[in-house]
Amino acid sequence: MDSGIYAFLDEISRKLLQELQKDARIPFAELGRRVGLSASATAERVRRLEDEGIVRGYRVDIDPRALGYNIMVFTRMTFQGEKYKHFLTHIRGVEEVRECYHLTGSDALIMKILARSIEDLDSIVTRFLSYGEPNSSVVLDNAFVRTHYDLDPVKPKRPSEREPNSTRLG
Repeated sequence: MDSGIYAFLDEISRKLLQELQKDARIPFAELGRRVGLSASATAERVRRLEDEGIVRGYRVDIDPRALGYNIMVFTRMTFQGEKYKHFLTHIRGVEEVRECYHLTGSDALIMKILARSIEDLDSIVTRFLSYGEPNSSVVLDNAFVRTHYDLDPVKPKRPSEREPNSTRLG
């Protein structure tokens, strides 16, 4: 999906997305009633949102603690030479690594790791040492997680709201 697809989101598409963010299991008939469309028109609109890659899927949000994953850690890694590529291959097989992002700056990547115990975490991170230098931070508490997006149309800034050093083109 490229940034130009945002124009595809008319008022009805935004309303559909707002409702789907609240309840992705809502029947098309009810969803259509809430946005002013028939069930078939709603199904077609949702299918287009899926085809365009705006709606990427529908998932169950499982609490990892219910599965025994009581420890969340963010681990940053630095590497020397080609070990980075080998490490990426390695971590694809490490189930506890839930997310991995390539970074700018001194760290090459950051991973979100879920572990069942400190001993499990130590075992996981120790295996990383042959690839590079890990630096881990244990999450104490979840301050917040945003799962919904603001779907209001982007409004252009008035000249008085622009950055002080911005130049007006044209």
